[in-house]
Amino acid sequence: MKAYNYRRVKGVPYSRIEYIHGAPQPKIVKYTMGELSDSYTHRVILLSRKRVQIRHNALEAARVAANRYLQKNLGKSFFLRILPLPHVVLRENKMIFGAHADRLQEGMRRAFGKPVGRAARVEPDQPIAEVYVDKSNIDVAKEALRRAGAKLPTPCRIVIEELERPSLEVKAAVS
Repeated sequence: MKAYNYRRVKGVPYSRIEYIHGAPQPKIVKYTMGELSDSYTHRVILLSRKRVQIRHNALEAARVAANRYLQKNLGKSFFLRILPLPHVVLRENKMIFGAHADRLQEGMRRAFGKPVGRAARVEPDQPIAEVYVDKSNIDVAKEALRRAGAKLPTPCRIVIEELERPSLEVKAAVS
């Protein structure tokens, strides 16, 4: 079945894995990449504009695209994090079309479906990915998240935030 069939959010999430036999594992390999450091000054965030379900293979494709661009241009001086977890199990009632297909299937009788994949439900303005970088690398992080957003089934926007860092005087006063 095509991915656009699973884009809309409808019904209750089907996510109780202990009752689902044969639920596929999510294809996303890692949720954090790069090196975490206190020296990063800015956070660049990829936000969803619509309420949508994002399949696990789309999240993995976005992660790979962003990580590849960041590693090529910044080496290891970034920290990338994918935020939504694909916990909703997607089902498909397989239908066969063609001659004598009626002998192999029963249409909508017992049409609950078999698990075929996973998805993460995302609300409007919910962060999908975030990159921590220095001020000089903001443009590279924006381009990486733009490339990641192209892999996702929803329009996205990019927001830049400056991180608050405690000044040295505050640290000295606390110590």
